[in-house]
Order: sequence, then structure tokens, then C-alpha cells
Amino acid sequence: MSEQRTYPRHVKTDAGDIEIRLMSAADEAAVLAFGKGLPTHDLLFLPRNISEPKVLSAWVKEIERGAIQSLLAVRGGTVVGCGTLVRDPHSWSPHVGEIRMVVSQDVRGKGVGKALSQETFALALGAGLEKLSVQMTVDQQAAIALFESLGFKAEALLRDHVRDVDGKTHDIVVLGHNIAQVQAQMEAYGLPGAVQH
Repeated sequence: MSEQRTYPRHVKTDAGDIEIRLMSAADEAAVLAFGKGLPTHDLLFLPRNISEPKVLSAWVKEIERGAIQSLLAVRGGTVVGCGTLVRDPHSWSPHVGEIRMVVSQDVRGKGVGKALSQETFALALGAGLEKLSVQMTVDQQAAIALFESLGFKAEALLRDHVRDVDGKTHDIVVLGHNIAQVQAQMEAYGLPGAVQH
């Protein structure tokens, strides 16, 4: 499979130089500030509200426990994005991972989300996962297009699945990527390294 990634990594984007690094307990306050700066609708990308301190504390405990890996996109010392790979090796789906990602409004459309999603995808490859999923509200067209460019395909529509702080419900689209199938196809065509990042 793919070799393990090393961090931090530095990427040049239209938003400037971005450092991508693994999140740790020391980042809790910076990520909380990032979460509080996100529009409420963006928080619906995630299963929990990361602008709440208790949610951040639980997130850090999950990182320390090894249940999730989170990457931060940092510009000038400020968190501008977060990509997380969630998996449960003790479930019936130990071969499946879920990507959760959100970026600040001021860096959207400038390559930060693309770099962060590619790095999170690379984490999944390094972990030997065979399938990935990602979910978001159906109106997040740019995010859907970004994941489709990585080979994800729509698999489900969950109607009225999340409720925002005003009580309004929103539909969620679930996109999936069958890494094992794509790798098998690449190997069949003599391109085994094509899906490695």
C-alpha cells in the first residue's frame, strides 16, 4: 500500500503558504477558535458542533486514544481548515473510514480544501482502508465537486437528517469511494501506483 505520511507538510495555495500537520491536545484552543469562526451552516458538515468546548475536549481524547486522526491546515499560526479520518477497527466495518472536513470561508476556492482533502485521503491509504465515505449538506456544491474529483460518488441522500440551531432540517448527501476496487482496476491496467499520493 502507500507509505506513511510525515508531518508537518507545506503546500503553496492561492491563499498563501499552508502548513498541514497532525492535530494534538496543544491545538485545542486554536481549533475551538476556528470552530467558533465558522458559519453555523458549515458546522452541519460535522456530526458534532466543534464550536463547543466539551466537543473539542472529547475530540482530543479520541485523537489521543488513536480512534481518529485529524489534520490541521494552518496559515500564519491560525487554523484555517481541518480534515479528520474516523474509523472503528472494532466495528463490522473495520475496512471503512469516514472523512470529515471543513475550511474557513476566507480560504475557500483557493486550494486549501483540495490540499487538505488529498492529505486526509492519503492518511486513509496509509491506514490500509478499502472504502471511504464523506457527508455534507446537499447545497455544498463546491465540496461535493471537490470530493467527486477525488473519485467519490454519491451513494445516499438522507432527507431532513440534520437540524440547525434555528430548528430547520437539511438533507445530507453521502459520497463513497471504493479504494480497493479502484486499486484493483489500476493494477489490472498496469497502473498500481496511480492511486497513491
